[in-house]
Amino acid sequence: MTTYKLLLLPGDGIGPEVMEEVSRVIAWVNARGHAKIETETDLVGGCAYDAHGQAISDAAMRRASAADAVMLGAVGGPKWDGVAYDQRPEAGLLRLRKDLELFANLRPAICYPALADASSLKRDQVDGLDIMIVRELTGGVYFGEPKEIKDLGNGQKRAVDTQVYETYEIERIAAVAFELARLRRNQVHSAEKRNVMKTGVLWNEVVTRLHQESYADVTLYHILADNCAMQLVRAPKQFDVIVTDNLFGDMLSDEASMLTGSLGMLPSASLGATDANGHRRALYEPVHGSAPDIAGRGVANPIATIASFAMCLRYSFNLGETADRIERAIAFVLDEGYRTADIAQADCRTIGTAEMGKTIVAALDRIG
Repeated sequence: MTTYKLLLLPGDGIGPEVMEEVSRVIAWVNARGHAKIETETDLVGGCAYDAHGQAISDAAMRRASAADAVMLGAVGGPKWDGVAYDQRPEAGLLRLRKDLELFANLRPAICYPALADASSLKRDQVDGLDIMIVRELTGGVYFGEPKEIKDLGNGQKRAVDTQVYETYEIERIAAVAFELARLRRNQVHSAEKRNVMKTGVLWNEVVTRLHQESYADVTLYHILADNCAMQLVRAPKQFDVIVTDNLFGDMLSDEASMLTGSLGMLPSASLGATDANGHRRALYEPVHGSAPDIAGRGVANPIATIASFAMCLRYSFNLGETADRIERAIAFVLDEGYRTADIAQADCRTIGTAEMGKTIVAALDRIG
């Protein structure tokens, strides 16, 4: 039996609560002999700052580099609002992405039939929705230099963020999108702002060339990012795979999340390049934040984190059948009428974080 090393970084707020339910699913996987997953746990975010004075320690980064994959809960909260910018909780997540070279962020937006009425759109617009947003994660305006605020005197300041992309960064993220599309409905929308941004002009040029050279079998559409945002709330089922840059991907994926009913339902994967042994570094996390207002109350939705673990099984551990089973168990539990508070509906049973985790694990055996 193959042994996999998984680093757990529960983080802040509801992070430890939802990660506990992932540990419950890991125990089920180990007990059923699907794999042997060995876990370590460390700190990231505000709790790491409290312990070490930095959002992630060098020791935790070494563990992350040595692991086959990393699972992260959530970071941040108002407790750390006064922390210096470079030491804020979110800096731990950015360091993980940067140092592990996790350039490809995969954010599926899937609307379970049982939750179609919880969407912000009408049922017929989202029932059967299955979108994959592929976001470039280590370039663009979040990492470009210079990034600064200058005092100009006379009470005036100037803030600068720099949007930078090079050809290879666009090529590798577009290749991920095209490869994923081949396993889905064979369609890619490339979203940028070539009408006002030079990085958009280059993005369009590189994606077009790569498509012609290597992926002509995939249907490619170019779409302006603002139009893409509008189309997501007008007719979202027209999309299969959307590939876009760091900034637009951040916004479009959060917009898409509300089509599914709740941020608490959406997993994500952040992947690096494949090495000579066929392994790629990877980090898996729910799309939702740390939700400090409900932390410690046992009401958080663990489904996004459990679904992120399913993505880990699929993309890092080559356990696609087990991942499928977890995803079917989630759908089964929702069909049975179980809900956490964020997705509560009339005539359904509202349960807490731990009970939802236990119910999903029980369903893993029930669905066979």
